[in-house]
Amino acid sequence: MGRRAFIGTLASGVLAAPLAAEGQQAGKTARVGNLFIGPQPSPEELAKRTAVNPLWIKMKELGWVEGHNLIVERRFAETENQARPAAVELVRLNLDVVITWSAGLARLLKMETNTIPIVVIGAGPDLVARGLVASLARPGGNLTGLQILSDDLISKRLELLHVLVPRLSRVAFLLEGLESTVSVPAPPSSYMRQATLAAQTLGVELHPIRVPRPEDFPTAFRSMTTNRDDGLLVAASPFMFSHRKQLADLAATHRIPAIHEYREYLEAGGLISYGVNVPDLQRRCAIYVDKILRGAKPGDLPIEQPTKFELVINLKTAKALGLTIPPALLQRADQVIE
Repeated sequence: MGRRAFIGTLASGVLAAPLAAEGQQAGKTARVGNLFIGPQPSPEELAKRTAVNPLWIKMKELGWVEGHNLIVERRFAETENQARPAAVELVRLNLDVVITWSAGLARLLKMETNTIPIVVIGAGPDLVARGLVASLARPGGNLTGLQILSDDLISKRLELLHVLVPRLSRVAFLLEGLESTVSVPAPPSSYMRQATLAAQTLGVELHPIRVPRPEDFPTAFRSMTTNRDDGLLVAASPFMFSHRKQLADLAATHRIPAIHEYREYLEAGGLISYGVNVPDLQRRCAIYVDKILRGAKPGDLPIEQPTKFELVINLKTAKALGLTIPPALLQRADQVIE
């Protein structure tokens, strides 16, 4: 399949522009922070992930080599109590730029600094509505990056789940606690609003379940079984992404068809996904970081938004669940995992 494009029209002109004349001084070592949602990996696991991560591969292509002219400070958090001090610690290191995955973590960073540039890899909510940037074309301030507006895709995912499970009547909606606690207050839960409207349109009952901690996943799935849910809609968030293997295993154990945002869930054993391409997000993020390290101001770099999305289906998981994928759905898929 051809790679799906992920370049916002507003951003393309600016990011293709010549580098700022007052760019990075020759020989200077750049200091970049990275704030994650997820458990702290072992040094060996971290090294393995970094070696194949498209973001750092692209950074190397752009001339930034960790251990040579690049120092990366990484911090991990799974709860708000961990995320806040991690953000404070990174800001105190006086870095050249900080990378993070979510609007909630970006807000924590902005609470601590209005000068250190912040690049968001793929913010789910609307950054303008959350008050984190002035506009998409001219963000202003110290934050820029990519937003994927995950809540806008909820209706499409629920529709695809309904095609996959024609007798769908009850759908569990799995939400997490961290992002909601650290995010800027927004119009009443846009995720919930979109999911509720989509469920009403399809005539299915929505069963929201919030998971504040990783150890709460088994209880959440037992609740789905008790409620006789026919399918599962997983809310898009870095928290869910970091626990995608546990989600896939529990869905298989409880034999519940689940739809996700990214294909990486399927590589962990998930059933179906519909959303943007994560490696593309990471490569685009590297371009933002490179521009900033060479002198560009984050407030002048437009926020990118996706224009194309990919549908991926895992036939092995479908077979294990006893599901037959409709031929029309297979034809629409960008990739089928056999």
